[in-house]
Amino acid sequence: MNTKFLNLVGVTAGALLAVAAGSVNAAIYPKGDAMAGEGLVASCAGCHGMDGNSAMGAFPKLAGLGEKYLTKQLMDVRDGNRVIVEMTGMLDGMSDQQLADMAAFYDAKERQLSGAKQIELVGSSISGDEAIALGESLYRGGNLEVGIPSCAGCHAPSGAGNDPAGYPALGGQHADYIAKQLRMFRDGLRHSDGEVKVMRGVAERMSNREIDALANYIAGLH
Repeated sequence: MNTKFLNLVGVTAGALLAVAAGSVNAAIYPKGDAMAGEGLVASCAGCHGMDGNSAMGAFPKLAGLGEKYLTKQLMDVRDGNRVIVEMTGMLDGMSDQQLADMAAFYDAKERQLSGAKQIELVGSSISGDEAIALGESLYRGGNLEVGIPSCAGCHAPSGAGNDPAGYPALGGQHADYIAKQLRMFRDGLRHSDGEVKVMRGVAERMSNREIDALANYIAGLH
């Protein structure tokens, strides 16, 4: 099988996933007001930082993540469609508009890079630059042998995401957080990718080694 055909397969797979994901994100959300959102996020700062750049890998950076994506996730948490123990009850009683305002506030902030590290992938001899190269290969080209599409097709080559489509920006996010979410999607513990199971369909084909390499690369992507 030649390289040209393999590249075509990869593009086609990415396009099909994008169409499927687009159907999930077809809902219309209110437009947020960042200034109004500033007065609503005080209780979020302890975990996510006042500017949306959390200091700990256990908590995601919200800065510049994408207003549409953030609004949907906040609504999912409020409505019980996504369970995050640390956020239990925090969004109860908030309106769609208030959640959109919070999302707009954080999306307006500049996300700081966590940075890729010289890691050693558990259970292998892959480490350092080789591990980063594996992560880059997965992000940009996927793994066609097992049906993993590239991440760049939805989340952009720079990791900036696609806000109109509801695809979050990933570049610079904490590697620990990215890896945890991919494992949760793979193990069926996170369902916020909708009925078409876009992220679950991708993650279920990934090994722990691939997840760790990809998450580490994303942490330094910009």
